[in-house]
Amino acid sequence: MTNGKDLLDLGFKSGKWFKGALEHINAHGLTGEPMLAYLATVQPPAELPLLPEPLPFYENISASSVVEQQNIDYVKASMRLLMRTPTVVTGAIMPDACPAGPPGTIPVGGVVVARNAIHPGMHSADICCSVMLTNLGKADPKQVLDVAQQVTHFGPGGRPPERRYALPADLRAEMQANPFLDTDKTLALAHEQLGTQGDGNHFLYVGISRNTGDTVLVTHHGSRGVGARLYTQGMKVAERFRQQLSPETAPANAWLPADSAEGVAYWEALQTVRKWTKLNHLCLHDDIAQRLAVPVQQRYWNEHNFVFKTGDLYYHAKGATPLDPRFMPDITGPRIIPLNMAQPILIVEGATTANNLGFAPHGAGRNLSRTRHKASRTDKTKEEWFAEETQGIDARFFFNRIDISELPSAYKDAAAVQQQIAQFGLATVLDEVRPYGCIMAGDWEQDAPWKQKRRAKLAAREELGGEE
Repeated sequence: MTNGKDLLDLGFKSGKWFKGALEHINAHGLTGEPMLAYLATVQPPAELPLLPEPLPFYENISASSVVEQQNIDYVKASMRLLMRTPTVVTGAIMPDACPAGPPGTIPVGGVVVARNAIHPGMHSADICCSVMLTNLGKADPKQVLDVAQQVTHFGPGGRPPERRYALPADLRAEMQANPFLDTDKTLALAHEQLGTQGDGNHFLYVGISRNTGDTVLVTHHGSRGVGARLYTQGMKVAERFRQQLSPETAPANAWLPADSAEGVAYWEALQTVRKWTKLNHLCLHDDIAQRLAVPVQQRYWNEHNFVFKTGDLYYHAKGATPLDPRFMPDITGPRIIPLNMAQPILIVEGATTANNLGFAPHGAGRNLSRTRHKASRTDKTKEEWFAEETQGIDARFFFNRIDISELPSAYKDAAAVQQQIAQFGLATVLDEVRPYGCIMAGDWEQDAPWKQKRRAKLAAREELGGEE
């Protein structure tokens, strides 16, 4: 009877597959060449080492300050590590590129093309973060912003039961048919968080078209808890493949083979989450337009945190806007590139070139982390910084708490980003949506339950101390 030691002596690497293989071999009495032929069909593929040298990638970015150069140096060093991943074919960084994790992690403003592999870590947890534009004609921008503030929802959690939008039955069924999405928690979030925008750099923006003078509504947010849970599951499955296929690869760059059962299911789950996220925008836009009783003149959208496919190549765009029509089956207009709350939103189009790989920047990006930016703004109060940086626009925070990490100074210079878009031939600006005002989440964590509890505990301790 053949045993595990026999397989080891033949040069096969031990693993979970041994058990099933030995059962089959002994049940069928396989020996010699027939046994070796069978083992060749069931043994795991050979481990893939890191590429000996990083593949080159296109650098569509330049610096005009020491801080910017430091940022770019970190991004380039991180990309060089990533470009040794065995599945990778090519890559690019955009003018808004900035670090998004430890060295070797895809940066914001990064594009990485892999063959027959889907890397969850390269689209990140905010799957399908995207922007939608609706032209509301000559609607009063202040009225649009006022109504939008009543309709939208920022912050953690979902909408209260009485304000929830209906989750379409066909979309729910599609989620239930996918092993990555068919959980009670994910399905509950798909209903509760429909029509919510989260926090961070997500926004609701109202502006005026430079070309037509029309009032335009733009929203920016992703797939919320639905996408975050898919990302978590995808990373777990990718890690299992990484340990088997390429232990040398960094966990952040683990992948699902696109032709595996898991890879096929994950790709389908991504498309379902894309549908949910588009609907997430539509709920808000339609509700606002209906309350205003104004017709929709024009509408289009695009994602900038997603994976796109052509043949066996998978384009991972972490904060990069797709230009090539083949990446967007439902394209209805040009692409949308926001910069910051006090600057115009760019409406662009562009052709695929060697250096852009079919993508443009997704925004202005950052040179400093949120924490470092806040630390650099201690010479004035938050209120003073807010008044100075939002002069001339109606900027609002949903939780009435100023978040200085989302003020214009937190981002790269908008004019420099636009200049680099032209310099590197990334896109052509067709129109600008000039700012009237915007809504962002604000610093909701300042009043988060755990912080309120901690403050109450400290106050109680001080009171007891005073009595003593």
